[in-house]
Amino acid sequence: MLDKVVSIRRPVRRWLVFATDGLLCFCAAWIAFALRLGEWPTDAATTLTFASAAFAFWIPFAWFVGVYRNLIRYSGARALTRLCYACALLAAPLFVIFTLVRVDGVPRTLAALHPIVFFLLLMFSRLSMRFIVSDVLHAARGQTEERRRLLIYGAGRGGQQLGNSLRQEPHLVLVGYIDDDERLGGQQVDGIRVWHSSSLDRVVEERDVDEVLLAIPSARRSRRREIVAALQKSRVRVRMLPGIGQLIDGHVTTSDLRDVQVEDLLGRDPVAPNELLMGRSLVSKVVMVTGAGGSIGSELCRQIIRSRPRQLVLVEQSEYSLYAIDRELRELAEQDGCRVEIVPELADVADRDTVFRIFRRWQPESVYHAAAYKHVPLVESNPIAGLRNNIFSTLHCALAAEQVGVQRFILVSTDKAVRPTNVMGASKRICELVLQARALDQEKTLFTMVRFGNVLGSSGSVVPLFKSQIASGGPVTITHRDVTRYFMTIPEASQLVIQAGGMARGGEVFVLDMGQPVRIRDLAETMVRLSGLAVRDKASPDGDIEIVEVGLRPGEKLYEELLIGDNPAPTAHSRIMQAREATLPWPNLSANLENLEQALAKGDAHAALSVLRELVPEYQAPMGAQESVQ
Repeated sequence: MLDKVVSIRRPVRRWLVFATDGLLCFCAAWIAFALRLGEWPTDAATTLTFASAAFAFWIPFAWFVGVYRNLIRYSGARALTRLCYACALLAAPLFVIFTLVRVDGVPRTLAALHPIVFFLLLMFSRLSMRFIVSDVLHAARGQTEERRRLLIYGAGRGGQQLGNSLRQEPHLVLVGYIDDDERLGGQQVDGIRVWHSSSLDRVVEERDVDEVLLAIPSARRSRRREIVAALQKSRVRVRMLPGIGQLIDGHVTTSDLRDVQVEDLLGRDPVAPNELLMGRSLVSKVVMVTGAGGSIGSELCRQIIRSRPRQLVLVEQSEYSLYAIDRELRELAEQDGCRVEIVPELADVADRDTVFRIFRRWQPESVYHAAAYKHVPLVESNPIAGLRNNIFSTLHCALAAEQVGVQRFILVSTDKAVRPTNVMGASKRICELVLQARALDQEKTLFTMVRFGNVLGSSGSVVPLFKSQIASGGPVTITHRDVTRYFMTIPEASQLVIQAGGMARGGEVFVLDMGQPVRIRDLAETMVRLSGLAVRDKASPDGDIEIVEVGLRPGEKLYEELLIGDNPAPTAHSRIMQAREATLPWPNLSANLENLEQALAKGDAHAALSVLRELVPEYQAPMGAQESVQ
């Protein structure tokens, strides 16, 4: 029977609680009359009139303070406090009507007595049902289940709501709270002990904790890193609440928890975007994004659509990727109330005629060129396809942009273009040279480029690879123990690209401040431990996952650079710098591009690489790489 009650849908349960409160309000009136008169009331009409008036006032007060926001099974100190507030508010109109104005047959003291009795009945009903549902029923359910011992980090609102939810899970035991506030140390929340964060290691060990739940959604990334690092030796699972937005309304439950992802720890806390720079190239304009279905391109589209362009043209050669981003953006525009025309164009931007046709048709005012082959080993093995796609898609789009009078053209570049050791990086450096040369050769279109490192969550990142390897039991493969890389979240990178484009005056190479580089082995170890596993090595032969070095791949660097020259200039944005770098005049560059195009048309990889080295003298191909291409 109780199982059926617990499984009733929430709206129905809420109305059942509301009806029960109405009955309790009438009971409180009878009891209050009896307490005041010394006997049970005989004038039923007067009692019912008083109770009806009291409940009529109760309804708006209860909804105002949120009495029915949380149901009885989540009734903790906060819910009981709401009941107390509502009953206190109820006393005010009762006092005015039945004490100051006076009603025959109703004692004046009832205005104070009834809310007190009503509160006691409400409290008793809430705690009784909580005991029945939480302790009796769930204890019976959980007798055969293994009980996990949990510790909540954060004794604030989110932590308390999460603690209330944990009480409903028969296989979970809340052993306590941890909080950074020294004043809470030694206190109790709903009868559960709170320890200061300095006691974290000791509490985890002494209380035999299986899992730590981070209920601090507003904490900075640096603080989350510190907490997770402190827990790594304990081999406990760590989960967290995803964001502060989920605490604005309603309660937090265990279903809101998710595993801590490496993206939650790497990178930096975002800086609020400069709305003027964000909107300068977007608001009420026709905007085109090439490579719109890729990791960066798709996030650029999401950011762009929030700035309400007049039209957004999505250019993508992958049918499925174009379908997915087109559908997502239409849903996003509808949710945000954006009246923007979204145009999907299935096209290969390496095809000159196709590019010019698309530009002439839609007449874009701002273009974000994110289409490129970016996987270093694949481009290294397929230089002809990589050079044709990366270099000539940029060239065709740039020339088409000039022809139709595009105002701003922003190239998404990479740190691998700096002193490149692989074909992909060298091709992107030539893309930069193309835009710099065109910026000097004409004034109609502002060409600029934005250079940055790896983004977390992209298809080419090591993060999804490591996740897959850990899920399959290892080993996790790294190329070299000393390899370091810069990392940035995709949303932050996309916002900075747009803002850099808003600062463009023509020909600039903007470089994003990527923060501190991350050692890839440290990243692998962190991901293993976040999975609740241990690294297996000489020091810990009984660990779960081994980390194996497989050697640097052709064209791979130990570390990446963002600048060719020195002393980058600051800009209006603290995380965007401007590089000072040499350029090539367009006539010289154009002649070499013609030679490169001829080599690619013949399928002559060696001739193509020869032109590549002439255009990018700093390009240093790894030993044997040139001989291996076909």
